[in-house]
Amino acid sequence: MNIHFTKKAFVGLCTVLGLSGCGSMDVPDLNNPSMDDFRERPSRQAVLSAATGLLVGHRATVAPVNGYVAQLGIIGREAYVFDPADPRAVNELLGPTLDPGGPAFGGNHWTSPYLNIRNAHSVLDALDKVPNTSDAEKEGIRGFVKTMQALDFLIVINTRDTHGAPIDVNLPIGELAPFASKEEVFERIALLLDEGAAHMENAGDTFAFQLSPGFAGFNTPATFRRFNRGLAARVAVYRGLYPEALTALGESFLNATASLDLGVYHAFGTNPGDTANGLFNRNIYTHPSIVTDSEFQEDGTTLDDRVVRKLQRLDKTATAAGGRLATDWKFRIYTSNSTPLSIIRNEELILLRAEANIGLRNFGPAADDLNFIRTTSGRLSPRLDIDETNALDELLKQKRYSLLFEGGHRWIDLRRYGRLDTLPRELDPEFEPHERFPVPAAEMNARQ
Repeated sequence: MNIHFTKKAFVGLCTVLGLSGCGSMDVPDLNNPSMDDFRERPSRQAVLSAATGLLVGHRATVAPVNGYVAQLGIIGREAYVFDPADPRAVNELLGPTLDPGGPAFGGNHWTSPYLNIRNAHSVLDALDKVPNTSDAEKEGIRGFVKTMQALDFLIVINTRDTHGAPIDVNLPIGELAPFASKEEVFERIALLLDEGAAHMENAGDTFAFQLSPGFAGFNTPATFRRFNRGLAARVAVYRGLYPEALTALGESFLNATASLDLGVYHAFGTNPGDTANGLFNRNIYTHPSIVTDSEFQEDGTTLDDRVVRKLQRLDKTATAAGGRLATDWKFRIYTSNSTPLSIIRNEELILLRAEANIGLRNFGPAADDLNFIRTTSGRLSPRLDIDETNALDELLKQKRYSLLFEGGHRWIDLRRYGRLDTLPRELDPEFEPHERFPVPAAEMNARQ
């Protein structure tokens, strides 16, 4: 790797919302600064290292075999995880209830993102006092930090949905932030992204800190702002604010003449101190419906090219739960433990534009984008019949295959449109697909 982007990062707090949760990461010594030292007498290097560490913290949440991508993929019937040593990936994620007391499953996707959010606040609090750092450099740090906070809040609210979540978490240890509604959390995410974009406008030509190789092409304030606007478009679509989504897309890196894979990624590695991509795992399999629901290309025998590119047939059928679950397919999206993981890509931006136009009843432009994805990414024939009666169905299908096993998009999208009941119930027909993760028991107990 051309940047030694290790998992070591500054961690200022081992507490998430009062004393309800604790987490840690390996950290460089940084001369053992206390939190008070960091906030009151921060060194330039400590602040820059802490900013870079926010990427490491976010990556640690999304890429493990029990992380955000895998678990949302299981619930959304994109994937299976058949782990003989831990059947919870089947029994709990596909079962009747999620256990709020299990931090690796039902109580997951809470402590780690909040730890990262608190660390981000520590960086922001230290900025006014950091020496030998220009105003433009500080603006770049602020814009980056707020964008990362938005990403972490997005993990929290995408998993908790109508439970809501605390947002004003920059409080003294022991004070519990009140819960905010789902819409209030999304408002805060949008505000953080807007503020981040504004900071980038005054951040000069370069960042003072390092970004991972996954940000190639988006590692200056100006280009990072386009990434920020892509995220803002995703959030606006989630909120049903379609004009705002189109505005953000116009300021993003959406480009129908560029590669659909153009975008920002989490980078991984296998060198000492690096983090491997946990989605490269022999226990992860493809849900069979991905194949059975696929369309054929024009020859009538070749499946959608996204299936051809992203899946591989197994030599032997994989089974679990006494044979109730079975699949003949595995992914080849992540072909090694150093394969990057998409944060947001050009292909998603084009589909977000289609979704926004469907929301605005602009079915002609939406059909153009959907057919572009069908023909370019899937090598499918264009559809000439897309209209208000079927545009949403077509959108959800194209998002399913284009964004397969990248970020829980299938589960999130079906929930947003009230279609979770269309998911298979293969473990037991009485087990409804989970709508949201519970608030962790430790968090609720702290509020008793």
